[in-house]
Amino acid sequence: MKTYTIHFIRHALTQGSIDGRYIGQTDEELCKEGIEQLEAMKKDYDYPYPDVVFTSSLKRCKQTASILYPDKNSIEMRGFDECDFGEFEGHTAAELEPYEEFSQWLSGGEDARPLNGESNSEFATRVCDCFIKTVDGMIKTGTKSAAIITHGGVIMSILAAFGVPELPMTEWLCPSACGYTVRITPSLWSRMKKFEVINEVPAEPLTASQEEMLWDYYSDLPEDDDFDWDISEEDLRV
Repeated sequence: MKTYTIHFIRHALTQGSIDGRYIGQTDEELCKEGIEQLEAMKKDYDYPYPDVVFTSSLKRCKQTASILYPDKNSIEMRGFDECDFGEFEGHTAAELEPYEEFSQWLSGGEDARPLNGESNSEFATRVCDCFIKTVDGMIKTGTKSAAIITHGGVIMSILAAFGVPELPMTEWLCPSACGYTVRITPSLWSRMKKFEVINEVPAEPLTASQEEMLWDYYSDLPEDDDFDWDISEEDLRV
């Protein structure tokens, strides 16, 4: 059975991350602590080595990619940029707490948005559409593995939408320079738009019982992977 592997990796620390600020689409670079932490983790742990590396368009993700994969030319994808927090950008939750617009956003549903920013539904649609094109493009071009170096909100949104086990966004929160490995089976992806979450990054294998639970989601699906993927290599760039 053909499978494809994608490693989601959250960018390393920025000063905004350390300060607890909403930095969203603010184009912050990695801070000194973030670079040192990432270099130490690369030395101490085994990061996956993919066929291709995708990043968001923001500096902190591109810098993370250049440290982890210095010999790879990463493909920049704006669809994997963090949420636009509008006028909340650069502020901490404590600073925003007195404002009614902030509490409305936190307690709101899909249509809630930061002041002059991107709504929850707009953000989820953008990143999920980008991910679907990425997966379909990998299958079309025979690209067996990829790393997507992106942001915490992007990873949580994609895993909540497509991941098995099916868990809410908050359950997929991961630290800086960490993430998850997922396995995509074309038959399951074609029929249900689902993938299996199989490891953490750096790797932490699932138990046998967890693997058995995941297998139940696709063991009865046909193994015919000859789908008509009408996608060009250019579709990898969105």
